Amino acid sequence: MTDAIDQLFESDPPTIGPTEVAARLNTTTRTVYTWLRDGIIPGYKVGTSWFVIVNELKDTLRAGANKPRGDGPAVVINPEVSESE
Repeated sequence: MTDAIDQLFESDPPTIGPTEVAARLNTTTRTVYTWLRDGIIPGYKVGTSWFVIVNELKDTLRAGANKPRGDGPAVVINPEVSESE
């Protein structure tokens, strides 16, 4: 069974470049290079060229779906506590 992520990459070969990643994720190539450099998405650099293994990218997208990154301040809202307490 395929999901939306599989459908997003169904016409791609097993490896793609930053330009193709940007097109599939509707972002800029510059953003993709930043994600690659920062390790947010998996990729491999050979010389000056980056490539992404599609199955690894799909796994990363699935693993990060709607999950907080864990950095930055946490905001907790407790509706049972009034401002006067």
